[in-house]
Amino acid sequence: MKKIETNLKDCYILEPDLFGDDRGYFSPYFIQKNLNDLGFRAVVQANRSMSSKGVIRGLHFQKEPKCQAKIVEVICGAAIDVVVDIREDSETYGKWTSVLLTPDNHRQLFVPCGFAHGFISLEDHTVFQYLVDQDYAPELEGGILWNDPALGIDWEGILSEYRIDSPILSEKDLQYLPLSETEVHFRRD
Repeated sequence: MKKIETNLKDCYILEPDLFGDDRGYFSPYFIQKNLNDLGFRAVVQANRSMSSKGVIRGLHFQKEPKCQAKIVEVICGAAIDVVVDIREDSETYGKWTSVLLTPDNHRQLFVPCGFAHGFISLEDHTVFQYLVDQDYAPELEGGILWNDPALGIDWEGILSEYRIDSPILSEKDLQYLPLSETEVHFRRD
């Protein structure tokens, strides 16, 4: 597996090995030892979501003591994945990155604990897959406002490039506060 650094500390793009010929390919997309080296504990839950074009999900996180690290990928359709480092002691605190995920580019994103995570679906019937290392705990879920101006996420550029007139968000995602008004206390350790 190839590990590509992003502009965020401890957050990596993963490119699983592909072995193929004219029949197709084989890819060991999940090897626990490789993920242990990233600090990913173990897969305890695998989730999938399906979204229409223009759906934004996020920016979500799960609070301690059940903070979740994630490995995310798109298995059908296309999405721009967006993550924000919200670990108070991180040199990249408040910074974000985005990655195009498609079945054709075979990319995954490793999202460490202490990051807010979201994505925008670029096509109808986009299937997004998450491997997580902690159980879902609804009482610990949280989020930050998807378009918090202080973060500077280029949503307008993404919407324009992919010809999305207006994003579709859940009521819950529309109610989150900006990072500066959110009670989160994540640390790199």
